[in-house]
Amino acid sequence: MCDICVMNAVKDKMLSRRQFIKRAAIAGTAVAAGSTAVAPVAMAAGHGTIEDMTHTLHADFPTYFGESQFSMEQKFNYAEHSFNLFEYRVNEHTGTHIDAPLHFSADGTSVDELPIANLFAPLCVIDIARRAAADSDAQVTPDDIKAWIAKHGDIPAHACVAMHSGWANKVDTDEYRGFDGKAQHYPGFHVDAATMLMEETQAASIAVDTLSLDHGPSGDFATHYAWLPSGRFGIENIANLDKVPAAGATLVIGAPKHKGGTGGPARIFAMV
Repeated sequence: MCDICVMNAVKDKMLSRRQFIKRAAIAGTAVAAGSTAVAPVAMAAGHGTIEDMTHTLHADFPTYFGESQFSMEQKFNYAEHSFNLFEYRVNEHTGTHIDAPLHFSADGTSVDELPIANLFAPLCVIDIARRAAADSDAQVTPDDIKAWIAKHGDIPAHACVAMHSGWANKVDTDEYRGFDGKAQHYPGFHVDAATMLMEETQAASIAVDTLSLDHGPSGDFATHYAWLPSGRFGIENIANLDKVPAAGATLVIGAPKHKGGTGGPARIFAMV
């Protein structure tokens, strides 16, 4: 091939690549504009939007123990080093995060061992927000699960069954933890509901928009001890359950993958 032909071919490839990058950048800007975005063409059929189900993690994010569990230290900055880099320290169970089976068992599955099939989950949202508004210690019960099934059909295999209590809207207030000096107060799953899901469905995970799978006053962590040792996992501090339907969405769970971990902060999306 002649030199000029080679040069023209390379030029055409560069122009084509630039156009591709430009189109990708435009698409990325559209997604970044809000937590809800138009779904990419490659998304599974039947879904049209994406919802971010993750709270932004920061040093003052509320925690079960009431103390900060996240910090960042800048090691390099652009002015001095021509790039930025932070080192961060985090408790595994901070912010929107995973509870792996190992968290409440002697030798359960660690977070890096979670089956990937369970990280793409049909989302089943059980709404107890009205009840929780009147009773901060409200719990998801077997009757709530039965009512959901009666209206929406069977809970699918690998599903994530999520409690929508309305607590996500309280995340920047003291009411989110609800500590009264003796106990915490926020909704959760009753152990009987967790047991029903274990015995009668193939759900792989449960999620709550509060600090714990168990409701705040729990002193025995009955739901944790029933659910997690069974090989299933939990999600705590999930966001935006009020923006997704009770049935039909698919949860994409970006679980961390550090060896031997009991859980960790996760980036979670819902395809609606």
